[in-house]
Amino acid sequence: MSEKLTFQAETQQLLDILIHSLYTEKEIFLRELISNASDALNRLQFAMLTNDAVLDADAELSIRITVDEDAKTLTVSDTGIGMDRAEVIAGLGTIAKSGAKAFVEAMREQPESASDIIGQFGVGFYSAFMAARQVDVVSRSFRPDDEAVMWTASGGTDYSLAPADKATRGTDVIIHLQDDAVEFAREFRVKDIIRRHSDYVAFPIYVGDDEEATNKQQAIWRRSPGELEDEDYDSFYKMLTMDFGGAAHHLHIRADVPMQFYALLYIPGSNQPNMFNPRKDPGLKLYARKVLIEEYNRELLPEYLSFVQGVVDSEDLPLSVSRESIQATRVMASLQKTITRRILSELKRMAKNNRDQYLTIFQEFGAWLKQGLVVESGDREDLEPLLLFQTTHDDDPSQYHSLDDYVERMADNQSDIFYIIADEYSSGARSPHLDTFRQRGVEVLYFTHPVDAMLPMGLPDYKGHKLVGVDSADLDLGNIGEVAEADEVPRQSLADEAFAELKNRFAQTLGERISDVRESSALVGNPARLVSDDEAGSRHMYRINRLLDKEHELPVKALELNARHPLMHNLSGMIAAGSDDALAEAVIEQVFETALLQDGLHPDPSSMAQRLTLLMQAATGSERGALDFSSAGASIPEPGRDPDSANMISLDDA
Repeated sequence: MSEKLTFQAETQQLLDILIHSLYTEKEIFLRELISNASDALNRLQFAMLTNDAVLDADAELSIRITVDEDAKTLTVSDTGIGMDRAEVIAGLGTIAKSGAKAFVEAMREQPESASDIIGQFGVGFYSAFMAARQVDVVSRSFRPDDEAVMWTASGGTDYSLAPADKATRGTDVIIHLQDDAVEFAREFRVKDIIRRHSDYVAFPIYVGDDEEATNKQQAIWRRSPGELEDEDYDSFYKMLTMDFGGAAHHLHIRADVPMQFYALLYIPGSNQPNMFNPRKDPGLKLYARKVLIEEYNRELLPEYLSFVQGVVDSEDLPLSVSRESIQATRVMASLQKTITRRILSELKRMAKNNRDQYLTIFQEFGAWLKQGLVVESGDREDLEPLLLFQTTHDDDPSQYHSLDDYVERMADNQSDIFYIIADEYSSGARSPHLDTFRQRGVEVLYFTHPVDAMLPMGLPDYKGHKLVGVDSADLDLGNIGEVAEADEVPRQSLADEAFAELKNRFAQTLGERISDVRESSALVGNPARLVSDDEAGSRHMYRINRLLDKEHELPVKALELNARHPLMHNLSGMIAAGSDDALAEAVIEQVFETALLQDGLHPDPSSMAQRLTLLMQAATGSERGALDFSSAGASIPEPGRDPDSANMISLDDA
């Protein structure tokens, strides 16, 4: 007895879009139906590993497509896992809610890209309605006691369910073609589509009465690289990921020792999530002797290589292995080690022999490799040659250099590698910390990616050279490099007594927001900088916690003053004369907050606006006595207070 059920609202929207689509390449519906049939066969293959009670256990795992040009029908049949009544309702009457909604929104935004996105949201089956006036699905589950069921829909608001007469396991999808889609009822057209879109499906696809499969059937990763062209690799990658921008690089591995396995791995062209990618989770497709064991295996690669896409097929994994016990096998551990080593070796080869090609990959995925350096200390030796940095060597943001490049260019008497952490290249290039390095011709690495704050913990040294931050308190470049005569600073330093008074005033005004005030030997053209007394890699935890969106407080650093700078001379004179204490304190606050800003540490730069306006008024001739600096006081809270609290804007206002 037939029963009518109503589609969910999103399914109705989806069908309306597909039925009335102006998209011309309707052939993609066949690609999607074949893909669904292949999935059903894969699922059955896995179920049979642990379940002997299977209907038609000896039936060939295959897909057969039959056409009837007179009746204008096309039927896609598989001997896969099949469905019972409840599974049909869940699978065909109620498509994945998030998938349907996402697809509808994507089609509204990009109606011209149907071929790229039709199967990305769990809605591939419904592409049949681009060519069908009616679709019948007859299915019988692999469970011997389940009954067959028939699902019928014509693209309206409802569908019908009825018992069916089907003696064999699997699913038949019968497409009643529209008049303008009758071409798909011709065998030669069907075979052409299969060869272009489904050639590497792992199960035989028979067309009509043919006894020979139309598709090559042999998985691309099991074929010899010598047989394949770049076009073959590109086609498979696009089929796997729906990333039609293409991959940046592929690696085809066929190994016999220490174990036999095949792998086809891809590095995507972009690190940006592809909303159309059917592979929503990280992990490689894992096969054991051509049987799909796991769709997303995360154990084959370390987390820092999780951006790699592809397939691994091992002859040494037992077919009886369960999904839960896969990770525990020694074969898996050996596979992971071998595959990781091969990927890293390929990247090192590329970094050495084709820097430009490697740079495009590093710019997209360098952050993952840097994380690996911190998390996987055992892989440090392999990861170090893969690091590239912008540096002060050429002050060109388009140029990147390796650690070996840096070491080869070290200045006379230099033993340490120096780095600067900044939010971006331009702010790092303007940092006061670089004054003395530029003066002496000593190169500095720019650490400008958010994850770079973690690098000092995973990269404390390189080939015997310690990595030292340019904001280190005990930095001394006295005998490193050479100061050009033209760069000598003739300006006279403040007298000891005057500097002592200036230092005391800074300490009184800034209080516990700084750990100390001292004279700088490193500053040249800037008035002040903040330095860290702690040399441990963990001294960058403020940046790391901020990156991870964890609670964080501003680090308390020492403030170094340039006793030669005109601003310090002017401020010292103002303090000695006692002419305008409010203005002096405003300048001190601004010197401190400017140093925070230059280090990328200021939690709210806009809070300085009022004070800066008053300072500009004073500098341009306003009567100082008429300016009220009390409402533009400290905008940085004392240690222990939340830098993101509302009280941060102006403590004096509170």
